[in-house]
Formats: sequence, C-alpha cells, structure tokens
Amino acid sequence: MSVDVVGAVMGDPDPDLVDVRAAQVDHSAFGTLYRRYLDRVYGYCFYLLGDHHDAEDATERTFLAALAAIDRYRDQGSTFRAWLFRIAHNQLANALRVRSRQRTAPLDVVTEPMAPGDPAAELVQAEEARTVRRAVALLAEDRRQVIVLRFVDGLSAREIGAVIGRSEGAVRVLQHRALRDLAALLARR
Repeated sequence: MSVDVVGAVMGDPDPDLVDVRAAQVDHSAFGTLYRRYLDRVYGYCFYLLGDHHDAEDATERTFLAALAAIDRYRDQGSTFRAWLFRIAHNQLANALRVRSRQRTAPLDVVTEPMAPGDPAAELVQAEEARTVRRAVALLAEDRRQVIVLRFVDGLSAREIGAVIGRSEGAVRVLQHRALRDLAALLARR
C-alpha cells in the first residue's frame, strides 16, 4: 500500500471528506479547504501559464467554481483534491484558449522568485529552474500536465487520471514517457 502526499493510504477514504461535508453544510467552512490547497492550485496554474497574474486569475476562478459546486460534490471513488484539480484543469484550458488568441511573453522570460541568501547560489538555482521550466514547456501538453500535477502538486496517478480524464495506467505511461522526454531534453542542454 502506498501513502500519498497528504498522508492518506491509497484506497482509504478521502482525507478531505470531513472538511468537504462541513463546507457543504456551511460555506464559510470552505476556508479550510481553500487554505489547504491554495498554494498547490496556484503552483499548478503558474507552472502551466508561466505568468503570476494569469495564475492568480485561474486560481481565483478555480476556487470560486469549487465553492459554487461544493454542494454537488460526491465521494464516488475519487478524492476532493482530484475534483478540485479537475476544476483547475478546466480553468487552465479556458485560459490557454483565450491566450492562444492573444500575444504573450514566452515562458523562458518568466522570472523565478528568489529566496534571501547567497546571491551566487540563488543565481545558479534560478538558472536551473528556468532550464527545467523551458524543457517542461517543450513537452506535449498531456505529458506536461502529468509532470506538473505529479511533481509540482503531488497528486497520485489515480488523482491525475481523474483530473485529465485518463486511466491510472495511462497516467503512469504518460509520466514515464514525459520523464524520458524531459531527461533527453535536459541532456541536450
């Protein structure tokens, strides 16, 4: 049995279910879920959009849509986290569709936030992050989604499958191919 990133054993009930039920009774209780997943959803949006403002907008739309639909959420084999990231996935698809009609800056000019410390080490770390981000941006859309959901947001293969509409096995294959492609891209640099 594997343990996912929030500490629940896969196959056990959704660890968010108590908080979801509370939010269904009293929408103000949704704040607990919001605080728990805000950084993860924002990270997912930022990683795929590459722009802080667009990521903030997509994150806001995701949580507004989730709050509006929380009464309709049902525990039917998938987790709340997967349901929430499916909403984020749909918001990103909309944002990317709008973006395709507009001019935007390429992903490689996006700056990485810097933590205080040794400036030389920060410079190296920022350059490495840009290199990885550029390589991830070159992956096919489905492979990029899997990499971001798995390694940035920590979703399980089963949860990713629920987000992107694929089986758990298909997600594992996509992840393997994406990592292979990513390694090849990074080796060329």
